[in-house]
Amino acid sequence: MEGSGKKLKAFYVMRYLLTESDEAHPVTMEQIIDYLGENGISAERKSLYDDIEALRVFGLDIIGEKVGRSYHYYIGARDFELAELKLLVDSVQSSRFITVKKTRELIKKLEVLAGRHNARQLQRQVYVAERIKAMNESIYYNVDALHMAIANNVRIHFQYFQWTVQGREELRHDGKVYEISPWALSWTDENYYLIGYDGEAGIIKHFRVDKMLKISQTELSREGRDRFEKFDMAVYARKMFGMYDGEEQVVKLAVKRELVGVMIDRFGREISFLPAGDGWYQVSVRVAVSGQFYGWVMALGAGAKIVGPGHVVEGMRKEIHRLNEQYGMG
Repeated sequence: MEGSGKKLKAFYVMRYLLTESDEAHPVTMEQIIDYLGENGISAERKSLYDDIEALRVFGLDIIGEKVGRSYHYYIGARDFELAELKLLVDSVQSSRFITVKKTRELIKKLEVLAGRHNARQLQRQVYVAERIKAMNESIYYNVDALHMAIANNVRIHFQYFQWTVQGREELRHDGKVYEISPWALSWTDENYYLIGYDGEAGIIKHFRVDKMLKISQTELSREGRDRFEKFDMAVYARKMFGMYDGEEQVVKLAVKRELVGVMIDRFGREISFLPAGDGWYQVSVRVAVSGQFYGWVMALGAGAKIVGPGHVVEGMRKEIHRLNEQYGMG
């Protein structure tokens, strides 16, 4: 390896510094020479000084500090600070759609960016809670396939499934092949959704990405461009409670002061609150009215109620009556 190794010597030095050094763990020239020797590369100090200087010019933040009669070296600034890597680890760990296996693989890769010593701190940050994680790793390939179709401006074909009570996949609509123009991906309520245009129905639809099967690109250009030119994904996600379909309309809610923050978290800071007396405030929001929406309002308890329009209030009364009947309280 001696011949080719010498040509790659600077890269070995870079890898050693990135992996083994940080401010609290500087390395000496002797340690670098020993590492190169373990990899079949002999090196003189002068050539290593040249390599380190070349790596600095390349952009690597190599700090050299004189300790006694020798210099100690370590990587200063990295592409990711340790606090940033901890944030990424926490995000990966808490993401429900990433499987346990893939979670461990991704965290391992993030540890490499921190260096060996800081990686231990990342490991101490990791707490694998007993939470539900996705079982199907095909979602990564689905996401990639959808991004490719969007980039290529083509429609896609796929099948869609639902879970049976036995925990098995069951194709919807007898295995129907859907044709959709994909326009965006949304991360909502811990799930990935495809937002696309159904040309046959003439409407925007959404689909859970982890429930899509056999995604393939067609040679047909996407439809619905005019519908998506002014499309606001954040607004759409706020309206679609749990991404369940429902008729979109403006609903007037009355909430107590302590729930104002909940409203802003859900609908954004642009909504307006009008005092309604006795500590109540009225706010108008655009939502997709569905059972999921009614359930969300009920979960807010005595501090929230629907006050208009009348047919939505009536819909809430019917939902309450249905629940009373279901639980033998009617």
